Amino acid sequence: MEPATAAPAPSPSGSPASGPSVDQDALEWARQAYARLKAQQQAAAAAAEPAPAQPAAVPAPPAPEPGALPASAAPPTPEQAPPPQPLPEQVPTEPPGPSAASVDVAQELPPQESSARASATTPIDAGGSATASSASASAPSASASFEESDVAASSPDNSPSAPSPQASPAPAAGLSLLEQAAAQRRQRQQELIASAELADTGSAPAPSETSTSTSTSGSPAVAPAQPSPQADAAEPSLGAFDDTFTWSAEVLAAQGRQLDDISLEEIDWLGRLRRGLEKTRRGFVTQLLDRLGDDPLTPEVLDDFETTLLRADVGVQATDQVLEALRQRLNEEVVDPAEGIRFLKEQLRGLLDEPITASGVPLLAPERERLNVWLMVGVNGVGKTTTLGKLANLAVRSGYSCLIAAADTFRAAAVQQVQIWGERSGVAVIANPSANADPAAVVYDAIGAAQSKGTELVLVDTAGRLQTKHNLMEELAKVRRIIDKLAPDAAVESLLVLDASQGQNGLRQAMAFAKAAGLTGVVLTKLDGSARGGVAIAVAHEAGLPIRFIGAGEGIRDLRPFNSFEFVEALLAV
Repeated sequence: MEPATAAPAPSPSGSPASGPSVDQDALEWARQAYARLKAQQQAAAAAAEPAPAQPAAVPAPPAPEPGALPASAAPPTPEQAPPPQPLPEQVPTEPPGPSAASVDVAQELPPQESSARASATTPIDAGGSATASSASASAPSASASFEESDVAASSPDNSPSAPSPQASPAPAAGLSLLEQAAAQRRQRQQELIASAELADTGSAPAPSETSTSTSTSGSPAVAPAQPSPQADAAEPSLGAFDDTFTWSAEVLAAQGRQLDDISLEEIDWLGRLRRGLEKTRRGFVTQLLDRLGDDPLTPEVLDDFETTLLRADVGVQATDQVLEALRQRLNEEVVDPAEGIRFLKEQLRGLLDEPITASGVPLLAPERERLNVWLMVGVNGVGKTTTLGKLANLAVRSGYSCLIAAADTFRAAAVQQVQIWGERSGVAVIANPSANADPAAVVYDAIGAAQSKGTELVLVDTAGRLQTKHNLMEELAKVRRIIDKLAPDAAVESLLVLDASQGQNGLRQAMAFAKAAGLTGVVLTKLDGSARGGVAIAVAHEAGLPIRFIGAGEGIRDLRPFNSFEFVEALLAV
């Protein structure tokens, strides 16, 4: 097999090179990258398959002597005598079996449920912590109800066990239509609750030391489980050799990447990013190409081009700066459409990179051997909790020890949602299940737990709040004071989560939060459902905030560190 460096990377799309040769070089480079990734995937699949069991070697029988009887006619020796078959009528009477009630319940249960009940009665080490006594990440109410039904099933009396979905009574006849509907609805709810309890208890893995949760109120905490099959099923797979793959490979090659440096995860992400920006690109690039046509750029074309940029929510200041740069370029030379697009890409990348360069941190990542605290802030409904769960998964896959503080104590089921994300990523969750708990107290316990365990990254989920609510913004400042007091040497990041579909309203949120919450970066989400992806340029240029992460999908892997080159290429892909 030829070495990976045998094929040189094609010329970057921004360099002036002849079109056909660059296209052919890029296509050949993409073919080699595809062949390499396919070989890696096949090797990984072959290594994952279990080796077939080798049958035991059976010695060949010796050759019969002359005059000896054949093997079928020879009388059996004592060693070859077949063992006596037990009679079907024989039933052991000792030791005594279980009670009649438990036998009936065990016969009614399916195999999976029976095994779950057997594992529920296994004694737990008394030396474990309070969190280790919970054998799953399910809610305490679900496990408690399961234990009550377990005791009822094993008691000597004939008390009935929890009703199964198959044995639920039908609504009584003679009722009105509304009463029958209400009875059916209650029956269905009981069936769903019973099936959910059994499913959660039967699939609960044993707790581990690295995935334990602490409760701030002293009540039994919920320990997150190891990553579930949902996270494992999100592993990217190599698709067909199509236009999306060749475009993704060309974007990586234009950044100076070599064949042996390309991973399947990067190819998969670039394809999803391109699809996520399709709505923005459909309205932006199509109008741009219609304005340009095959003629060189003129001042009249630039006037129409201004409208196109504003409709994509690029922002007034960013649009003026881009147009001014284009006008200066027109005064120097005649610009054809292809060169105009390349020049536009350079201008947009410059606007996006300005705040990143000013921050001195090209790529935001937790510092090793140091406590890092990242706060997720923003208004309601922008996806803070989902973003936090994806960041936790990304940190674990990158080799960082992580912990989540569920400090959103106001929204209903917010703590449960964080615990689910913790289960999917195998990350411990510090939570207070009581209603209206103090978020600062949750953060206090999370910082203490992280310091005692040597955790590198603490992700703090906060309640949604409008930038105009003074009291809620003061609460956020209180959380920041707690962090600064307990961990003065920690690296603290305050990340604003913005919904890309909000357009210019997101820009106003960024500017308001930057003053009140001391923001250090922005996470742009929901790019796949919006035609206003240009708001990233407005936030970076007008608010002066670096874009740190972007999300373009609902999957657990649909969040990646921001790369201005990849973003602009996906935004202006032709």
